[in-house]
Amino acid sequence: MKFTKMHGIGNDYIYINGFEELVQNPGELSIRLSDRHKGVGSDGLVMILPSSKADFRMQMFNADGSEAEMCGNAARCIGKYVYEKGLTNKTELTLETLAGIKTLQLFLDDDNNVVSVTVDMGNPELEPSKIPTTLPGKQIVNFPVSFDGVNYHITCVSMGNPHTVIFTQNIATLDIETIGKKIENAPIFPRRTNVEFIEIIDKGRIKMRVWERGSGETMACGTGACASVVAGVLNELVSRKATVELLGGNLEIEWNENDDHVYLTGPAETVFEGEIF
Repeated sequence: MKFTKMHGIGNDYIYINGFEELVQNPGELSIRLSDRHKGVGSDGLVMILPSSKADFRMQMFNADGSEAEMCGNAARCIGKYVYEKGLTNKTELTLETLAGIKTLQLFLDDDNNVVSVTVDMGNPELEPSKIPTTLPGKQIVNFPVSFDGVNYHITCVSMGNPHTVIFTQNIATLDIETIGKKIENAPIFPRRTNVEFIEIIDKGRIKMRVWERGSGETMACGTGACASVVAGVLNELVSRKATVELLGGNLEIEWNENDDHVYLTGPAETVFEGEIF
């Protein structure tokens, strides 16, 4: 079975061309291949598949084998993959995900290689039951919550998958493994949650560390960057267009006031190709 390892600012996945390869149990395969000591090493597995609704379909699995609804970094990598592998000649294409159909705009260099991709991530979901969280109210914005006796103020957003955003300081020294795991698995999140810790630099720039549901801390999370800018706007801390600095690099996020859509722009890179025997 052939595969390609790719990353979007360090958020790395193993990509398999489902037009050519048949995978019987992709969740199990994701657990095995994601292991950074005994496998290929990645944040998960992404299947690129045919779609009856869009140009392509994405099916993705976290490192623990759980299936995820959406990943902005993976969507960008799929755009690069399908164009550079000759599966399409379009520079604007649609991608079916469990979070709906997303539109990708590909940007090329002089050698016809994809250097960056903008993903229309759609509207953010702010209704608690649809995120989902069991917390009360019309929106969860700067909401006081205690996890294991420690008080936080959280803002909850879904970008097709659930996110809990916390604005704090000195995120570089944060014990993210302890705190992130507790919040991810808190009972108030029926489908668990991704957790973003945000340090404000100014209205147009923020720093972010992320604890991803099912994968732990990762170098980057596209949907998390989108959710964090939305949360920043709701808390009147961030502009609608902002740069998000992550461990793996920067993403440009815009929450458009006219159509209410969130747009994610960033690079996509191929690391290597291989074959599983």
